[in-house]
Amino acid sequence: MAKENNLYTVYVTNGYATPEALDTIGPYLDAWRVDIKGFSDEFYKTLTGVPRWREILEVTKRAKEKWNMHVEVVTNIVPTMNDDDTQLEGIANWIRDELGELTPWHVTRFHPYHRLTHLPSTPLATIDHACEIGRKAGLKFIYAGNVPGHESESSRCYACGKVVVKRFGYQTDIVGLDGSKCRFCGAELNFRSPGSKEG
Repeated sequence: MAKENNLYTVYVTNGYATPEALDTIGPYLDAWRVDIKGFSDEFYKTLTGVPRWREILEVTKRAKEKWNMHVEVVTNIVPTMNDDDTQLEGIANWIRDELGELTPWHVTRFHPYHRLTHLPSTPLATIDHACEIGRKAGLKFIYAGNVPGHESESSRCYACGKVVVKRFGYQTDIVGLDGSKCRFCGAELNFRSPGSKEG
């Protein structure tokens, strides 16, 4: 029904799904917003109990390659657990190599909750460092999450540097897009309009 009404369908997921489950829902989805929580066996076992976390990576690649979904990755950076350079570089390099440099990576600030109330909130310096790791890996769109007003909140064209989507919290203003391209210089930015499986 959403498709019939030209609505954009987004699946927010931890990515722990079988290829068969993905293929069941794939025809109905435009976007796959996935948590890649860390990049080590130890981290995934400690935090989630997931034994085969690399299947999350495989099903995410399948969402992009088989179903041509727009993919965005979120990593909630938890102090002492997944804030080391090895894991952050692993995630950033995997995104670049397997999903492409135009794939957005959201590095979000952790706040103490539930079983992790003994840990502090993520320092802003750690979020900035993660953004820098993403830039060094060659990713073009890295966003700091849970940090309202952060300089990375808006989308800038990687080619000409102009703001194409202005954001503050949940307020969004599209100022420089022409379809999926930069209105100012024509660079392909990997934005997608509702109902489209192209670009």
